[in-house]
Amino acid sequence: MNIEERIKLKDKNRIVIKIGSSSLTHTHTGDLNLMKIEKLIRVICDLKGQGKEVVLVSSGAIAAGRQALGRHTRPVTISEKQAFAAVGQARLMMVYQKLFAEYNQIAAQVLLTKNTMVSENSRFNAQNTFDELLKLGTIPVVNENDTVSTSEIPLVDNFGDNDRLSAVVAALIGADLLILLSDIDGLYSDDPRQNKDARFISLVREITPELMDMGKSSSGSDVGTGGMSAKLAAARIATDSGCDMVIANGDHVEIISQILDGQEKGTLFLAHPNHDFDLMTYINYEY
Repeated sequence: MNIEERIKLKDKNRIVIKIGSSSLTHTHTGDLNLMKIEKLIRVICDLKGQGKEVVLVSSGAIAAGRQALGRHTRPVTISEKQAFAAVGQARLMMVYQKLFAEYNQIAAQVLLTKNTMVSENSRFNAQNTFDELLKLGTIPVVNENDTVSTSEIPLVDNFGDNDRLSAVVAALIGADLLILLSDIDGLYSDDPRQNKDARFISLVREITPELMDMGKSSSGSDVGTGGMSAKLAAARIATDSGCDMVIANGDHVEIISQILDGQEKGTLFLAHPNHDFDLMTYINYEY
């Protein structure tokens, strides 16, 4: 039990929540799970009611495009993925806008590319935009701009996945907690789907090279892209910037409230601020 470290999560105020495609869609069809999205929004609005600032990093644009276009298989070519993302991002934001409005909250869309972060002026402008949006009381909904930089495939101008993107956003805005909702309970010593003796790791105080070696791809989803190696890369960015991070299972989004209530859910990575932290180094580093 790591009661003391968990209790401190109650005091976190600026929170980034990342939810992946596999947590937003129905397993068998790949269509958006509207009931689950509504529950997620309810939880976020409740956090807002507690006076917390929340940024949502949401995957799902391509999956939403598949649904809108009546396609139940993943697109293959780059142009298909970009086209699906263009259709799907609009639909996804329409869903978020409508549901947030039901709870008297305003969502704001922020689409980023790696080039945004690489340019010092663009990075500074993005930081100011986030600060102003949070000051205005909105809930920024962030995604990579897949229409020009598709995160489903390796390209030099993308982040690679929304796990790393969410950590970059957390570092950029000075968040004190990043929650990654995935299709796995947290960090294990091995892939629990392959090894029944895999040991669950509840608390990580330091990200070591040995820990990074555990990051075998563990996403069994037809819609998601980020495996455990991507989540560990995100943890390194977040914790070095001074932000705690939790990896937890997104099957039930109420787990967000449980984490912030100090319950031992998921794997907690403790922040260890690096005084030499340079976000650019992490953005350009390939794990």
